[in-house]
Amino acid sequence: MKKARLTVRLTAAMLTLSLLTIPAIAADPPASAVRVNSYKGNTLAVGERSGLMIGPSGTEYTVTSSNPDTVLVEQITGFWVAVAKAEGTANITAANRAGESGTLTLTVGSGTPAVPSVVDGPSPTEEPDVRQELVRLINQTRKANGVAELPVSEALMTAAQTLSDQRYTWHHTKEECEAVIASGYPYGFGINLTVFTGVATEDAAQHAHDNWLNSPGHFDTMIKPDCDSIGVGVTESGGVTYCFMIVGRPNTHNPYEP
Repeated sequence: MKKARLTVRLTAAMLTLSLLTIPAIAADPPASAVRVNSYKGNTLAVGERSGLMIGPSGTEYTVTSSNPDTVLVEQITGFWVAVAKAEGTANITAANRAGESGTLTLTVGSGTPAVPSVVDGPSPTEEPDVRQELVRLINQTRKANGVAELPVSEALMTAAQTLSDQRYTWHHTKEECEAVIASGYPYGFGINLTVFTGVATEDAAQHAHDNWLNSPGHFDTMIKPDCDSIGVGVTESGGVTYCFMIVGRPNTHNPYEP
């Protein structure tokens, strides 16, 4: 009988000890209703400009800077752009008519903007507004098909632009994988390519999007639900436009990752 009581006491002590070691779990903060991303990342050099990607798409936003002397925001042909004016930090806030808002913190350093590399041959022309419009159209298609819109990844933007600047007319798997690795994105990805001629620069985003929309394989890549981010590249050279889209897929593996 004494042994039974002793066992009960030991069991109660063990239970008490276990309960004391359970850590408290903090609740995750609610996600912001409005997303604000910068094409060129959260750090800019004095004099640098970066397009702002604000979502969900299809909504009118008012965008303000907490410190316009450091980062000024401008609306140009329907797109919001951050302009780095002086060293320091500024909060960029986008708000919709319902009062929902999201904030991005931008830091301006003293360095000079990076000069994009140029491949041999005719100088390719990158069109930032075209890239922004292409991302908007892709996210619009994703939303219409019941999958989440994607934030812009600076790494994938770099990889996609690197590939479009090479003026590829068909997929080069090894080079595509290596470009994504070099950009710093550590996972697998989905990729679309389209090349066309005879299209005005201002219509290039719509034409690229329509090409992918009307191709079952490319459309499937655009609306994959297991993606975490997006990057696009657009290069016009000699009357030919080259467009790449890369969507990051964190649950897959890049076969060329060392």
